[in-house]
This record gives sequence, structure tokens and C-alpha cells, in this order.
Amino acid sequence: MQRFTGKTVVVTGGNKGIGLAIADRFGSEGANVVIASFEANVEEAAAGLRAKGMTAIGVVCDVTKRSDVVALYNTAVQRFGTVDVSVQNAGIITIARVEDLTEQEWDATMDVNTKGAFLCCQEAIRRMRSNGGGRLINIASGQARDGFIYTPHYAASKFGVMGMTQSLAKEVALDGITVNAICPGIIRTDMWDYNDRVWGEMLGDYEPGELMESWVQNIPMKRAGEGKDVAGLIAFLASADADYITGQTINVDGGLIMS
Repeated sequence: MQRFTGKTVVVTGGNKGIGLAIADRFGSEGANVVIASFEANVEEAAAGLRAKGMTAIGVVCDVTKRSDVVALYNTAVQRFGTVDVSVQNAGIITIARVEDLTEQEWDATMDVNTKGAFLCCQEAIRRMRSNGGGRLINIASGQARDGFIYTPHYAASKFGVMGMTQSLAKEVALDGITVNAICPGIIRTDMWDYNDRVWGEMLGDYEPGELMESWVQNIPMKRAGEGKDVAGLIAFLASADADYITGQTINVDGGLIMS
């Protein structure tokens, strides 16, 4: 299935984990993929997609800096002509008791997860309006539904993404632009080991690997998600099949949160 041939897709945080799975899915369906990350290996990730016969470039971009974000979308247009889909996936998390949570941690998390998504949406909208439409898809989190212990800053940042999604969807609906968000649940990514170790230390005497696996048992499907589970929904929301869907936040969590 080649639903995105000739379309240009920007994926922030696209060099690994969920972001790379999203980039791979779009590339496999014929899209021109622009992977963005603040990490220097972003071009290596793009090269990996090209090795599969896909069209992809990597752009180093700090989504908290307007100049970087403007350059990212300018590069996409200069290279491929348009920006048709923009996936705001870049995100960070730290885990700390509230009395230990630093102002720097709070600010950094809000800057990357919420401000970064806003800046990318803003620049994408400017280009999509001139194209006659497009798709904005924001990556929130299960914590946008149910904030978890020791991560108030992360939960706040993702609640912000969900609220921004609803507001922007109303603003750009007549421009042919849809804006939706998704809330991944427990997904096996590079953050898995960090979350397991730090939350495990803070919540009790868990051996390495035990905490996250114990949480998986709360999922009705009894398995953690994979990047491809998220990428499938993203591809649907970017497709013509989702023309009449906007302002929605959809869980991808095996039934963990049903609201």
C-alpha cells in the first residue's frame, strides 16, 4: 500500500524508538521522510531508511529553538516542495519526587514536550495553509489521561499537548488541516530501561526488568506495545480515511486506559 507517494512527512524525534517506527512506516508507503532530532546520529537513521529503498533525510534540530524549527521546515520544502504531514514526537522524561524535582527539569520537559510541539505545529501550519491542507499529529502520552507518580512535569507537558491539539483543530479546520493526538501507553522503546530502573528504585524493591513487566500485566492484552503499533495509527490519521477526524486524542495502549 502506497498511500503517501509524493507526500512529505516530518517526524521529530524520528531517529529512534517510536519516532523511527513512524518514519519507517511512512517511508514504506512511499513518503518523502524528513527525520529531525537534536542528536547527531539523525542522518544515520535516515541512511538506514534509504538502505531499504525509502526516500529520507536527517536534519539536526532542537525543537525548543525557533530558528532550528524554521530551518527544519524550510529544508523540507526546499528538498521536497511541500510539508503534508507533521508528527510532533520529540519528547523527554525525568522521574523525581516533587521535593527533588528541579526547576530546570520542569522547564526542560515543558520546553521539549509542549513548546517544541507548538513551534513545530506553528511552522507546519504556515506551509500547509499555502498547500491547501495537511495533517498535524501530536504525540501525547497515557499520562495526558492519568498523571503518574513522580512525573508531574511530564504529565503537565502532555496534558498541554492534548489541550493544544483541540484548540488548533478548531482554528485550522477550514484550512483543510486536521490536528489529532495519540496517547501511547507502555511501549518498548529506549526509555524502557530508564523507566524500569528509576521508577523501580522509587516504588519498591524491584529487580531490573521486573517493574515494567509487572505493569504489563495490568494491560488487558497482556503485552507491551511496539513502535509499529503507534505507527499504524499515525499512518491512518495521516491518510484520506481520516479526513473527517480532527481534535481527537486516541489511546494506543492495549486497553490500559479506557477513557
